[in-house]
Amino acid sequence: MAGETILAVEDEDDIAELIRYNLEREGYRVVTTSTGEAGLQEAVRRTPDLVLLDLMLPGVDGLEVCRRLKTDGRTSRIPIMMVTARGEEADIVAGLELGADDYVVKPFSPRVLLARTRAVLRRRRETPADDASPMSTQGIEIHPGRHEVRVDGVPVDLTATEFKILQFLARRPGWVFTRYQIVDGIRGPNYPVTERSVDVQIVALRKKLGERGKLIETIRGVGYRFKD
Repeated sequence: MAGETILAVEDEDDIAELIRYNLEREGYRVVTTSTGEAGLQEAVRRTPDLVLLDLMLPGVDGLEVCRRLKTDGRTSRIPIMMVTARGEEADIVAGLELGADDYVVKPFSPRVLLARTRAVLRRRRETPADDASPMSTQGIEIHPGRHEVRVDGVPVDLTATEFKILQFLARRPGWVFTRYQIVDGIRGPNYPVTERSVDVQIVALRKKLGERGKLIETIRGVGYRFKD
């Protein structure tokens, strides 16, 4: 949506200019800062629609900026997309668990940056899903009240944990979740699933969904997402 404000916290001038040029060309308003401290100040002052956050920053690093933004009531609802170099999987996981919404890996293409930006902003505008209501997506029907799943009209028998994982991911297409976030999202007295068992549950779930199982994508070193 043209006119939305994006704050880019990036200390490499060429990357900051790449971000500015491509996003402004699409109609976004872009504000850039080169330090974590300045980024925090601008986030409070402007309340942008999205923060693009480099993890390797001088002074206050990106993970600490993310933590502060997500624990400050004035900025906690602002979506954050991390910008990270390859090989920083531990930082990606840490950022997602601190509340970041997505990430883009350096070096990135402008098309990938724009696609990820649009996706995060689109999710921000959407009304949060009602987990109690039935839903249908890409050939999969989920009926929470009846605890029923159909794939292309054919009933699929899922365990309670498999059902909750599928519902949790399918309600949020495109979102990347760590194993911890999946556990936290489905946690309850009847769902004794652990981080260690998430992979096993996903394997079983994909098998039962058949060809539609490919919709649950593995994000290497991070976790899982439901393809949008």
